[in-house]
Amino acid sequence: MTSTSSASQKLGTLQDLFDCVDDLLKLPLTQQALSNEHQRSSVEKLLDGSLELLDVCGNAKDAFSQMKECIKELESVLWRRKGGDCCLAKEVEAHMSTRKKLQKIISKYLVSLKKMERKNSLNMDSNKEATLSLLRQAEEISLSVFASLLYFLSQSSANLKRSGWSRVSKLLSPKQVACEGEEDANEMATLDSELLSLKSGKASGLQVSNILKRYDALGSSLQEVEEDLECVFRRLVKMRVSLLNIVNH
Repeated sequence: MTSTSSASQKLGTLQDLFDCVDDLLKLPLTQQALSNEHQRSSVEKLLDGSLELLDVCGNAKDAFSQMKECIKELESVLWRRKGGDCCLAKEVEAHMSTRKKLQKIISKYLVSLKKMERKNSLNMDSNKEATLSLLRQAEEISLSVFASLLYFLSQSSANLKRSGWSRVSKLLSPKQVACEGEEDANEMATLDSELLSLKSGKASGLQVSNILKRYDALGSSLQEVEEDLECVFRRLVKMRVSLLNIVNH
């Protein structure tokens, strides 16, 4: 099951991976191999891929940022209404509407990511140079992690609008769906279910307080993932600069 905790772990691993890539690109033998005229076409493909990775990473960061802000807005409303029994139908409906809009954005990101994966598979050459092979693998791993993170947000948002779920799930490979869908709900999906249950009746102050505490913890976790994505983004920029320097020398 994907959670904000496992998302941070994956991004931590990705940061370590690109630290290793950075060390690799600093080696004179690596620079010599990649600057070889015979490798120019392959290196240019890597440069194109690095730009696309930056775009995907930025999209994922924006998606987590928007989800975090959406939850903050809900918290603000709940704080004002937690003093006693209250009906939260309008507040929950407004939150659902915002989340549905976010679901559409994430779906577009996933469509774009899937097209990128297909294009990369078509453009894959048979070059066996070790460094190029390692860099391609790093790119594939990165795309897989970003897909997993976007899926995480899509899965929870789809709980609020199930009709959008089938389209999102089709964007991922069966292997990804099986891996990420080992359990039916992640932490956001569980909270969403509890929130929806408040829509049909009055919520006690205690119920609202309990949900507030959990959403506050979730917001902090989403902030951590957003910061981790920023760290990955910076490493991707560094990798791209290194590749450009190698090509231009």
